[in-house]
Amino acid sequence: MAQHQIVIVGGGTAGITVAARLRNADPTLDIALIEPSDKHYYQPLWTLVGGGIFRPEVSGREEASVIPRGVKWIKDAVATFQPHENQLTTRDGQTIAYDYLIVAPGIQINWDKVQGLKESVGKDGVCSNYSINTVGSTWKFIRELKEGTALFTQPAGAVKCGGAPQKICYLAEDHFRRSGIRDRINVIFTAAGPRLFAVEEYREVLEQVAARKGVDTRFRHNLTEIRPESKEAIYRHMDTDEEIVIKYDMIHVTPPMGAPDFVANSELAGEGGWVDVDKYTLRHNRFANVFSLGDASSLPTSKTGAAIRKQAPVLVENLLSVIHDRPLTAQYDGYTSCPVVTGYDSLVLAEFNYEGRPAETFPFDQAQERFSMFLLKKFGLPALYWHGMLKGRV
Repeated sequence: MAQHQIVIVGGGTAGITVAARLRNADPTLDIALIEPSDKHYYQPLWTLVGGGIFRPEVSGREEASVIPRGVKWIKDAVATFQPHENQLTTRDGQTIAYDYLIVAPGIQINWDKVQGLKESVGKDGVCSNYSINTVGSTWKFIRELKEGTALFTQPAGAVKCGGAPQKICYLAEDHFRRSGIRDRINVIFTAAGPRLFAVEEYREVLEQVAARKGVDTRFRHNLTEIRPESKEAIYRHMDTDEEIVIKYDMIHVTPPMGAPDFVANSELAGEGGWVDVDKYTLRHNRFANVFSLGDASSLPTSKTGAAIRKQAPVLVENLLSVIHDRPLTAQYDGYTSCPVVTGYDSLVLAEFNYEGRPAETFPFDQAQERFSMFLLKKFGLPALYWHGMLKGRV
């Protein structure tokens, strides 16, 4: 049986960022990272890939190239946790023991929770930005549509970046307008929730954006089925349980998401299947040598890379405190950020904390649409990610 001082589950944004910060803080730490994928993707770029600004391959790098030097890569996936024994079992049957465990495997895309979606996505006008295998189809179907109905969905429950489903809707609308065909296309945005955005300051602005663009917004609509042969989207109304049918010519689906099954079915899980951690210290509420951050954690904030950027230093400081038998003093305040693209030259940079209050970086009103913030998303944030976050520097 293998044994490591620190085992990190997940080689995505959270796992790599924490591994880099731990190595920077103490190069003598024995750290192993469990990740099955060959490729690492900067997923926030997929909105712009779907809008035809970047090609899909620009968003990815080899996983080996982002794992910090000195961290042992175990190219496998976790099957089960045994937290009482301080060990876990991998899909290939390895048993790995640890002194400290960091759980950061990300969020699971549940394609099969919308009937007919898994079989149809990427074909016949059905597309989704939420996989490297299908994100290219989004731009293809937006570009090919010349008339009819363009439909965009947002499901019930947590998704990666709560504002992301809107972004591709606004980019598509802008493309139709710039192509001179906007008056021939009905743009509909449906959401299972009751409003466009949770934070009041940004919600008001985004409602004005949708109204200005003539986007038909429909709330409390939860997509349950795709019928590609008749090009029908079937919804269940969240309040009345009524079945609603909307015909489409192209549809961008944000699929339902949830905690990975191996997390949700483990003793580490709390409500909703997420890793049950204290929302300030990121330490597990029942297992003192376990921490979690990012999308798989129970932290009650938006699931974004920007949130991880603020969570990682807190987790590292508190984990080192535990290792050295010191009190936990670092606290995460719930900060997250959602750069909501509203067109090919505009963006609202939403930043807020646990209380839902804006926690803005720049000395101007970020609720306004700005070209400078669009450039930040297009060029600045990817550079910050690859050269700053993943190196444990910011």
